[in-house]
Formats: sequence, structure tokens, C-alpha cells
Amino acid sequence: MSNRDVAAAWRYHDDTKHSVARLQAHPHYLDWEIKPLPFKVYPHIAPIPLSRELPPSLVPALTAITGREGPADEPCMPELTALARLLYFSAGITRKKVYPGGEEYYFRAAACTGALYHVDLYVICAALPGLAAGVYHFGPHNFALHQLRAGDHRGVLVTATGAEDAVQHAPIIIACASTYWRNSWKYQARAYRHCFWDSGTLLANLLAIAAADAVPARVICGFVDDTVNVLLGLDAPREGPLALVALGYDPHVVTAPQPPPAAITFETLPLSAREVDYPAIREMQAASALQTPGEVSEWRSSAPAPEPGDGVGQTFPLALLDEAHLPQETIDSVIQRRGSTRRFAQVPISFAQLSTMLHRATSGIPSDWGISPNELYLIVNAVDGLSAGTYVYQRDRNALELLRAGNVRRDAGHLGLGQELPADASVNIYLLCNLDPVLARFGNRGYRVAQLDAAIIGGKLYLAAYALRLGATGLTFFDDDVTDFFAPHAAGKSVMFLVAVGKSKTSVA
Repeated sequence: MSNRDVAAAWRYHDDTKHSVARLQAHPHYLDWEIKPLPFKVYPHIAPIPLSRELPPSLVPALTAITGREGPADEPCMPELTALARLLYFSAGITRKKVYPGGEEYYFRAAACTGALYHVDLYVICAALPGLAAGVYHFGPHNFALHQLRAGDHRGVLVTATGAEDAVQHAPIIIACASTYWRNSWKYQARAYRHCFWDSGTLLANLLAIAAADAVPARVICGFVDDTVNVLLGLDAPREGPLALVALGYDPHVVTAPQPPPAAITFETLPLSAREVDYPAIREMQAASALQTPGEVSEWRSSAPAPEPGDGVGQTFPLALLDEAHLPQETIDSVIQRRGSTRRFAQVPISFAQLSTMLHRATSGIPSDWGISPNELYLIVNAVDGLSAGTYVYQRDRNALELLRAGNVRRDAGHLGLGQELPADASVNIYLLCNLDPVLARFGNRGYRVAQLDAAIIGGKLYLAAYALRLGATGLTFFDDDVTDFFAPHAAGKSVMFLVAVGKSKTSVA
């Protein structure tokens, strides 16, 4: 199966769209007897505990979200404490709730569809103070590393990424991988989209912490899938690699390529008594796989030219909050406080708050795909200083273009799967992508890029909203209805992500 046969991406995308008719014709009922374990647990690998005494960052969240360019010219060799901070604030357990009867429910640092937490992090590193070189799995359940391989295997990822420069100079590389069943139990074949939604919100946190701690970071989507599978010991039919992140920068060391290592297998605790297979997930992962380092290098070689906005309607320049009046709450505090808003009050936010969120969240992603392929479309229900209606964000002009004025709360509720949350929110921010040029450039792998890019921006919007003392939540949607709603401007574009923002009802009660 070739990455260039983009019919596979379109088939998966179209087959997993939500519509009223499709949901009514194919209702899905949760089988609570087989709800999967939310952790990957290696019962026979001794844990290497990470310190829970993490030095706090004093960097304001809105500064960290904006990010920094990388890799930097100066050396940056993160120590074990810095690694522990990155792991905790991206995928760690930030709090727990105990229900009557003693059942414990764990909340993680980043938002995840259905709170099912199917994305695991793996660390591939050189020798760090206090940690031997190796390949490790991060266990949020015990806040520990579990060694899968001893020795320095970063060269395997140099080979797998076609000698990507940031990987060659990175002391640490983090890999994101999904165990599909942990999400498909609830969301069926659409869970493949969620692989990138949920790794994207996680990476938004990780990039913000890296920026706060002055650790250069670069997200890598181009790599040989089979090589990463073997390196991490993934069960390829049930698990799949999603993205790599190169962390740190050693200008004096260029890690040499290495061939793929021998396969490894470790016993893990069963997730549930049985699992339901959704072949569309496996088929899309295989269809978007890159097979050789040469294919990866070619995949990455063509950079897109910036496309100027084609706005012709009335525009409203962003009105950013003055630097002197920006909230100073730290990124650590915002991540620990963040949740998913369950009820919005139908009250307005300010145009300055909305402007600041948009500007900070779209500041750019250090990545191997370059310019974002996504556009931001807005349903404005209640924003002081901005009329209700629909808008598109013209990033090159730092302005919102009015598409249609009027009260569209009812439409917002319908488009967000008929829920009250998007109807009550002050604003709904959709990320839409014209998939045709993305797939033409990247092949089926472009589908991963479009989803991941949108989710990282969505995750940054999430953090920016909480930094501004607002609430936010990610939502699903009726795909084609959203495109039609924003037409003709959005004609031919596909929805990748949705974030609803407003004031939490509990905060104004």
C-alpha cells in the first residue's frame, strides 16, 4: 500500500464523518464490561521512579504558549529533572477523584477525547545525569520510567527520520504512540482521528513547558513507521507511532545513523477481557506509513509557499491585551488547573481576550511540515466589541473577516453534535483544512499532519483560554454540516478540530 495512493485518506475521512443520519442508522452503545485499562502497564519491568519534587517555572503561560524557535544555536542538554517536568506536564496525572464505592478516576495534564488517555510517551535518550542511555516507556500511573532497551539508540531515529537535523543533535527524543483500543472502545473507527487530536493537545503542553524551560523542541511527523515500531516494541496491529519530538540541542555531537535493532516483546497487562477490532484504523495507519529513509527525506524536502488570505469582506483587526495587563499565572499553574468545561454561562468574553488567544495559539509550531495547513473559522455568540456571527481568521493580516452577521447560537449547538456546550459558549473555533493540496504534497501522511497540526493549535487555544481565566472544551462535530455552514468561503475544506471557549458557569455563579 503506497503513501501516495491518497484515495485511502479520503476513504477513511469520508467513512468516519458524523452526520445525523449516520448516527441514527448506526447507534453505538458502550459495553462497560470491556472498558479498557487507561494505562499501559509492564508488570515485569522494574520502575525507575521520577522525582515528584519538580522545580516550578515562573514563566507566564501566555509567554510559554507563544513558544520559541528551535533548535537554538547554544547548547542545551536537559537533565533528568527537566525530562520529568516535560513528562508530568504533558502526560502526567495532575489530580484524582474518588467516587462512592472507592473507584478512583485520574485526570491528566492534557485534554483527551472521552478522558480515555490512549497516547503513551516513550523516551529515547543519551546518558543523562541520573539516567542511563536507553529507550524507556513513561508510566503516568506510577510516575516512573520503564527501560525497554539499554544503550544509546538515538541513531535508529536518525535513520528513521532521514537524518532530520534536530534529531541528529537532540539528547532526548520523545515518541508518541497510541494503543487504539483504549479510544476505539468508545469512538470506534473515528478513534484514528483522535490519535492525532489527543497527541496534539498533549504536545501543546509539552511545547509550552519546553519553551518555559528554554529547551529547544521540534515535532517530527516524517519517519519510517516500522523502524519506530520495532524500536519501541509496539504491537503494530494494536498500536502505532504518531509523532516524535526532538528535545535539546548539542551542536558538538551529530548522532550517527544506526540500523533498526532486533525486535523486542514485553508482557503488558490486558486492557480488557476482549477487544473489538476496527480495521479502518489499521488500514489508515498502514496507508500513511513511510517505508524507507529515502522516502522520508523526499517527503520532507518540498516546503509549501505561504498562501496569502483571500479576504474580501469586512475585517476587524485583532485588539490584543496590553503586555502590561496580561495575566502572569505560570504555565505550570495553568496546566494543573486546566480541565474541560462542562457548562458555559451565556455571557460575553472580551474581544481583547479572543484576540490574545488567537494570536498566541497561532504563533507557529516548530515542526518538519512547516506552515500550518489549517484555517480558523469562528462562530461568535458573545464577544464584547465584536458582532455575533461567523468569521475567518486572516493570520497574515492579524484580523477577523466577517462572513455573516447574526445570532447563530442554535446553529452552533447543532454543528457541535447537538450539544448545549457550543450553543452556550462565547465562541466556537473550528480548524478547517483544504486536504487536496496537503495530500498532494505529503500523500496519505498529510492526513496525519493536518489532524496533528490542528490539534496542537487547539491545545494552545485551550491553554490560552485558561491562562485568561476562561473555560474551554474540545468537541466533536457534524463534518459536512460545518463545511456547508461556513460556505462558500469554506467550500472544499474539511473540519479537523473544534474548541469551544467561554466563561464557565461555575465561575460566574
